[in-house]
Amino acid sequence: MPDETPSFKLFSGKKYIMDCKDGNDCHILHRCSAGGKGGPLEIDANKQVTDGSSDVTAIGLIKSLSFLDRFLALWIVLAMIVGVVCGYFIKGLPQAFSVVDIQGTSLPIAFGLWFMMWPVLSKVRYEMIFKMFKQRSLWFQLTVSLVLNWIVGPLLMTGLAWATLPDLDHYRNGVIMVGLARCIAMVLIWNQLAAGHPEFCAILVAVNSILQIILYAPLALFYLKVVSHQYTGAGEFDLKFWDILRSVLIFLGIPLLAAIITRYSLIALKGREWYDKKFMPLFGPLALVALIYTIWVMFALQGHQVIENIGSVFRVAVPMLLYFTIMWVGTILFCRAVGVSYEKAVTQAFTASSNNFELAIAVATAVFGITSPEALAATVGPLIEVPVLLALSYVALWLHKKLKWAK
Repeated sequence: MPDETPSFKLFSGKKYIMDCKDGNDCHILHRCSAGGKGGPLEIDANKQVTDGSSDVTAIGLIKSLSFLDRFLALWIVLAMIVGVVCGYFIKGLPQAFSVVDIQGTSLPIAFGLWFMMWPVLSKVRYEMIFKMFKQRSLWFQLTVSLVLNWIVGPLLMTGLAWATLPDLDHYRNGVIMVGLARCIAMVLIWNQLAAGHPEFCAILVAVNSILQIILYAPLALFYLKVVSHQYTGAGEFDLKFWDILRSVLIFLGIPLLAAIITRYSLIALKGREWYDKKFMPLFGPLALVALIYTIWVMFALQGHQVIENIGSVFRVAVPMLLYFTIMWVGTILFCRAVGVSYEKAVTQAFTASSNNFELAIAVATAVFGITSPEALAATVGPLIEVPVLLALSYVALWLHKKLKWAK
């Protein structure tokens, strides 16, 4: 696959830091003051930085995010707090959300779960999968990604969940479900911020989007029933393969199909430039709005349980924090050791360390119930992931400048 991404040469100390390979459509990466200190950083999703000499600041990195993305962790915390308060003081709230249900999930919540996934999946460039098969140089990278995402990641999250939550069975299982869901949403943002390889990231996201429909249910059954020996039917609940698969098909399959139809029908009618620059900036933020809405509903329905078990809720953050950090650092070190370029190494790291918390929330809600500890544990996922991986985006840029990388 030819590299269609223009490369940039960075010149420090000038008013603008930019230079495009073909001389056209240059993008200002960094605006310098008279003293040469950095201002806001802008990173084009279709371009990558190929030199580590830019003076990137943490403030500039954060400012490059959209308003919703920049304060996502804050919105999640506020949604949790408001939800708990509403659930604790407003009587009859559960009944209001359970008038009509789909697969045991109330219709208003189902809409929230669908809209968490639909806009995100509409960003994915599925056509990149076919380009990947034409380039054997990417086969090794894809193999590494599949091993990290579908073998190492779930195994590590399960081990950390057991090590830190041995006495909290249901919360532990919710954490394991987060570890089984591979990231297809926020990884696009982290990769963009850290100047990773955009086309390689598009390939990995497209592959993981499809593999989750195939692999999530059998992996969940294996790690929850076989490894953890939970939900075997000996107790109060028997976890069945069809229950998980049906939830995946409803809450991932339906928005995936809708996203593919949306993407390629609108591109055919209006063109790719209109789709990327006009439609997605309006449609894309609906995913974060739906996420915040869903979190508010879940915490509203669990207001009493959250207050009574606040210590357990905080403990759920421990294995997730360890997972994001260990997985990211380990992947970066491995990729650098085997001679992978910075752009592809950082893409591998964020793809392996991120998780599709939207899917984990949807499946946990549908299978175990919206007021279950499993669903509550899955909901804590984005609160931990967003600030940790945002910080790691800045660490990646710092490592880009400090270390020597393969070309």
